Parts: sequence; structure tokens; C-alpha cells
Amino acid sequence: MHTDTPRPVLLKNYKPSAYLIDTVHLDFSLHPTATRVASKMRIKLNDNISGKHGALVLDGEQLSLESIAVDGIPIGSRGYRVDDATLTLLKPPTTTFTLEIVTVCNPQANTSLSGLYVSRGIFCTQCEAQGFRRITYFLDRPDVMAKFTVRVEGDREATPVLLSNGNPLERGTLANKSRHYAIWKDPHPKPAYLFALVGGNLKSVASTFRTVSGRTVDLTIYVEPGKEDRCGWAMDSLKRSMRWDEERFGCEYDLDVFNIVAVSDFNMGAMENKGLNVFNDRLVLATPETATDQAFLAIERVIAHEYFHNWTGNRITCRDWFQLCLKEGLTVYRDQEFSSDTHSRGVQRISNVRTLKAAQFPEDAGPLAHPVRPDTYIEINNFYTTTIYEKGAEIVRMIATLLGPKLFRKGMDLYFHRHDGDAATVEQFIACFADVSGRDFSQYMLWYSQAGTPELVCKLKYNAAAKTADMTIEQVLPATPGQARKKPLHMPLKMGLIGSDGMDLPLKLQDQGPVRHGTIELKRRIETFRFTDLKSRPVPSLLRGFSAPVNLTLTQSDDDLALLVARDADPFNRWQAAQDFAMRVLVRATSEFRAGGMPQRPSAYLDSVRAVLVDSSLETAFRAQVLAIPAESDIARVIGTNVDPDAICAASRWLQKQIAVAMSDDLLEQYELHAVSGAYAPTKEQVGARSIRHLALSLLAQRKGEADIRRVVRHYEKAKNLTDEIAGLAVLRLASTSVRSAAFERFFDRWKNDHVVIDHWFSLQAAIPAPGTLALVRKLMKHPLYAMTNPNKVRALVFAFAATPTNFHRADGKGYELVADAIEQLNAVNPQVAARLAGSFRSWRTLEPGRRSMAEKSLRDLAGTKHLSRDVFEIVGKMLD
Repeated sequence: MHTDTPRPVLLKNYKPSAYLIDTVHLDFSLHPTATRVASKMRIKLNDNISGKHGALVLDGEQLSLESIAVDGIPIGSRGYRVDDATLTLLKPPTTTFTLEIVTVCNPQANTSLSGLYVSRGIFCTQCEAQGFRRITYFLDRPDVMAKFTVRVEGDREATPVLLSNGNPLERGTLANKSRHYAIWKDPHPKPAYLFALVGGNLKSVASTFRTVSGRTVDLTIYVEPGKEDRCGWAMDSLKRSMRWDEERFGCEYDLDVFNIVAVSDFNMGAMENKGLNVFNDRLVLATPETATDQAFLAIERVIAHEYFHNWTGNRITCRDWFQLCLKEGLTVYRDQEFSSDTHSRGVQRISNVRTLKAAQFPEDAGPLAHPVRPDTYIEINNFYTTTIYEKGAEIVRMIATLLGPKLFRKGMDLYFHRHDGDAATVEQFIACFADVSGRDFSQYMLWYSQAGTPELVCKLKYNAAAKTADMTIEQVLPATPGQARKKPLHMPLKMGLIGSDGMDLPLKLQDQGPVRHGTIELKRRIETFRFTDLKSRPVPSLLRGFSAPVNLTLTQSDDDLALLVARDADPFNRWQAAQDFAMRVLVRATSEFRAGGMPQRPSAYLDSVRAVLVDSSLETAFRAQVLAIPAESDIARVIGTNVDPDAICAASRWLQKQIAVAMSDDLLEQYELHAVSGAYAPTKEQVGARSIRHLALSLLAQRKGEADIRRVVRHYEKAKNLTDEIAGLAVLRLASTSVRSAAFERFFDRWKNDHVVIDHWFSLQAAIPAPGTLALVRKLMKHPLYAMTNPNKVRALVFAFAATPTNFHRADGKGYELVADAIEQLNAVNPQVAARLAGSFRSWRTLEPGRRSMAEKSLRDLAGTKHLSRDVFEIVGKMLD
């Protein structure tokens, strides 16, 4: 590769910093191209380090150094050394001292959006993971925690709002009247990655929250002028999050103010900076006319997630970046629990597992597989992955399952008490649960160090004479990069045995008695459990509630699956049985289409899911989930080798049409029955009604009848909220060219001046599964509203194209070339986004030979790119390794 080979960072090489920072005073003079930053740090020796402390090495990138002084005395050039990544004080004092540094940075040129940058005229920061070093020289590592006092100065007209972490101390106007300042102080020590600053022309929506101890906290959401009316849902979500965290985990907010700022240029979803959360504006702004149901739910979830970080991430942070799952996995678990308590727990669990299987399972099965706690990295930004977040959350969930709610809460209480103010490790977190329960978690720790998705191969053998059933379970632990052999894991398996009448049978283990809470614990590679007093052969219902993040292999007949779909007492497993049934049909159909044949009508499957569709006693959202077939990417993951995306697409369309034809009257009835009257609200009732209605609309359109298309057009044109509007447009993207073009033109004319809503216009066109989409996307990449420097636009267009299998995996390889070209462009503009886009190639080795060869060529061409960033270097290198 045309780059200096970056050196990996290793967990085993971790050493505490020889120096610590007690306090830091920062003075910013904001300017778009030359922001001046004066830093004054109180530095002390780390008493826990023995021997000589040596030179003080501070991190710093893309900075212009103006001056440096120790205890007020300027240091000459012989006293320090500067290179592209560090400033080294060669002979620092051997006692506590003050270090003053003045630097200048260029926010406007910072297209990587890491550090201090400008977004639509607004100064803002993103310091996680290593952005603070682009603001000033510092010990930019999470285990160095200091108390920050920040003075921000800016132009009164351009930056009337000046914000930073903590509580406000002072505001004033300078003598020339054209500039003003604000001073903020955070009383809580924090690492540099939690620093935040915002300056810009912003308007606000304010409210208050009264904590459980009676303190009043001022809440403010800052947005671009004219967007104030879109903040109500975010504010409501924040208040409910604060109350829930008090009630569920005993966590009370600890500052006088809590501020949220929404900006349009942001690499991630949001950032939990202490007291000043910075958000991607698509995860704050919402009205019924400008946000879909899914956007409302995402806003609620991410607002909660970032707020919950106040304790699991801020008050207790991670010792080093290898411990990232300690704050992210735990906080994802907490936000998932919040959503489950707020909405339907069963439907929420299904939604979470859909995400896990669609994104994390392929990651675990490919060249990018890594442990939840990695032991090496080249670029830490590449480890903000679904493995760290979603699989990390599943590991926490399994602890809650193993211990039960009371002991789990006791362990969390101990964690908060014992490590408040610490930069902690995974071992310290797990020790809290071991201490409160008296249980040995040494084997459980393997979940943090072993990559890959375990497979449980299960076999049931029924003995009619003895009325027993032996369940043999083998843990199959696939090899992953750098880990050829694995040890068996400790995990909970929730289960049930269902009789022929559909009722759960008593779970009794021979010589052990009843199974508590329907949960057995697996610890060995192969184990057999004997269940007694079974009068007839039971149908096993395994992995209820998805009690462990594993693949499950169990021989089941169509009749077994039909029984589970119809009668399983566990909502998740009822849905999973429908997915397994559909997957069985789809895999067979894919094989038929590849062979040039035509699949047989799947009568048993259709009868099974139709019974759920018409069962009005079930939640509408649950029924919609059961009827929704697996995504094409899920089918590819299950097939696993020699994948033909076109055949999978054909099978998917075929099954959707089979459902539409077999259930046309029922679908039409559901569509008409669930029309929502009255004012829009993102409640579980309304969201469920719209979800089943839109699924019915989409399925009926698969028949391609004139009446079906007219119904969609009418639905789209009469939509009174964006959820209905997007649902109609999503179906019309599959219609004839003339109908589709008219619909997209209408949408563009309506929303071309809204930079958030217009992203739907880009993404839905990029997801049209047709040969002409490639040329359309290349054309849209030159559209005046598209910008390669804006991550939201890139996600809306190029990521959406790459996520549509028949587009990305074109048989001529042109889809790979388009995405690779975009990665090369982004590499020079925003390496973090470029690396994430490169992840689209993660399953290239599973493709059929022709596509596999073309995907490999695109990757090798990328590897040969000059000046390849560390971010892209690491991802592409792993793909080709």
C-alpha cells in the first residue's frame, strides 16, 4: 500500500501516564480560519509510577505553535521538540508545575470533523476519540482526567451563543463592542475526549427538570434559526430519560444545566460531552411533517443514550480505548431497556435483534471480526462498531439474565459507588457483579476476548417409554482473524418445551428439579440436559428472548415451526419461528432461481403467517414484524458461500408476491382498518397501525395491478405526515419510470429547501433495484444539494446504494467501482467516513466467483491509493489479509 505502514496499538502495552493534569484553563478566540487557543495546565507527576518520569510528551496534530512557557517562563526551542503528532517537553520540572501553550488552528479547513470545525457557520467540536489533540497540545487519553475552565470569545454577530461544558460562570462584552465572551466551569474531572465547545448563531428552546433530590436543572436545546418548532419531542425525550434513570438505576443528574446543540455536519449520531451534548441534527429535529416514525423513535433512543452516558461514560469513563465497550455496550443496554419500558418490550426486542443480526453478525463472520474488547488497533475510530455497541450490550444483558433484576441492580449500584470518578476497566465492571453474587465470572470474561458468533447445535431425542427428552447442545466456535481456536463460553439459554396443544410443559431436569425462570446455563463444549415427565414428544422453543447472541441450529419440521408461530408463549421466539420458516422458503427459492426453475407455492408458510396477520388480539406492530420477510442481506448471510445477489432478490420478490396474492383480501382489510385518524403521535399504537398498514400497501403493490399502483399514488399524495409520505414514495420507487419520476419530482419540489428531509430523496433513489440506478447515483453525486463533505449526504446516497445488494453487487462490477471511487474521494476529505464506507465490502469473500473477483480488484485498487489514511488502510488491509 502506498503509505507508511502504521504501527498498531496493543492492549498488552498499556501503561499509565507518567504525568497527570489537575486543572486546565482554556481561552478560545474564535475565528473561522485562525482560532487562537491559550492553554494553562497544572501538571503533576503520577505518584503511582516508579522511577524517572522522563520527558513530557503531549499529543497534537495540525496545530501552529505560538508559544510555550513553564511556570511563567518562556521555553526556548532547545527545551522542546515538535513533530506532526506530538510536542515533547524535554526536561520538565520534577514537581507540580504550570504549563502554558498557545496554538492556532483552522476550523474551516477541518473537513474531517474531528477537533474544532465549522458546520454551516457554527463552530463546534468532536473530540472522541482523539479530536482534542487538534485543538491544543494535551495528554489526549481517557485515563488523564482534569477539571476544565473555559473562556470562549467570539464575534457578537456571527457567534451570539457561546457554550462549553459544565455550568456558566460569566458573560461579557469586550471594549470594542464587536466581540463578547463566556466562561464555563465543569466541576467534575473529565478526559479530553469529553470536552466540547459551540459558538454560533443559534436559537433555543428551554425548559427545566426537577431531580429526585429537588434540584432544578435548566434544559436547553440549541438549533439553527427557524428550527425551534422541531425540538419538542427531543425535549420530552430528555425529561423522560432523566426520570427513568433516576427510577431504574438511581442515577441523578449532577450539573445546574444540560445543553443540547444540533448541527448538520457530524460524523456520528451524537456525542455525550459533559453537560453539552452535540447532536447530528437529524437526531433532534422532528415534527410529524418532517420526521418519520422511525426518526421519532431514533431521536428518543439517542437522546436517552447520550444522557445515560452521564454516569456510564462520563462519571465513570474507560481507562483506555480498548475498554470502549465498557461505556458503549453498557449504555446501549440501558437505552434499549428505556425503549422497552417506554414502548412494547417484545417488539423492541425483535427490533434490536434485527439490527444485531443484520449488522453485527456479518461483522463477526468476516475479515473485520474483532472481540468486544479488542487487543489491537491501528485507528481507534474504526472500532466504533456494532460489535462494541450491540454485542457489548448483549453481554451486559446476559449478566442481567444470569443474576436476575435484583442482583443486577445491586451490582450496578456497587459499580457506581466503587468507581465514581474513575477511568475503569472491564475487569473492574465484572468484579462488581461477582462481588454481589458470589459467582465466578472468569469463564464469562471470554465473551470480551473471543471474536465471532458462537453456534449452538442442538438435538432433541425423545424417549416415549421413559417420558424423557435429552437435549444435547454443542458450542461450535468458528475461527476468526487471529483466533483459530476458541474456548467454550458461559451463557444463559432461556427455553421452553411446547406440547401438542401449544402450551408450555413443566421444565424439570432429572436429579435437579424445576428449571428456574426457564433458563439453563451452558459452560461446556457439549452438554446434555435430560427433561422428565413428558407424556409426548415436545417441540423445543430455544433461545427465548434471544438470551444469548448466538446462531441456533436445530432440526425442525414445517409443522414444528407452524406450531411455534401459532402458539409460542415467548413473543420473540414466535417471531423467530416465522423468520426461520420464511428463510427456509427463501433459501430454497434462491436455489431454484439459480437453476433456472420456479419455486413451489409455500402453502404451509403462508397459512402460518396469515393466522398471525388476522389475529386482532396481537399487537399490530408485532403482526407487522411477523409478516415482514428477512432482508436480502440476511438471506445472503444464511447462505454464506457462493452468494448470487440477483437470485436472492428474485426469491425475495417472489415470496412477497406469494404473500400478496394469497392474502390480498386480508392485506386490503388491514390497510383500511388501520388508517389513523386524529392528530399524529409517535405512540406504540399509532406506530404499530402505520407499520402494518404500510407493509400491506407494499405487499399489495407486488401484484403490479393498476388498482394497486393507484392505491399507492393516492396514499402518497394524500399523506398528512412524513411517515405516510415516505412509505408511499418507497413503494413508488419500484413503479414504472413515469410514475416514479413524477413522485420523486413532487417530493423534491416540496422539500428541496430542507437539508434534513431531502436526504430521503437521495436515499430512496439510490435504493432503486434497477440497472439504471448506477448512472442515476453518479448524476446525483454532482447535484447542488449533495456534498461529499457532509456525512449525512454521503450516508443518504452512497451508503444507501452500497446497502442495496443488486446495485452494489452488479454482475459487471460497476457497483464496486462506484463505491471504491467514493471511498478514494472521502479518504482525502473525511477518513473516518471513508473507512465506514469501505466496510461495505466486508462480505466480499462469500460471493460467487465472478463478483468475488471484481470486488477484490476494487479493494486492491484502493489498497494502492497514494496517501491512504490510517482509517482506510486498516479496513482495506483486513479485507485483503
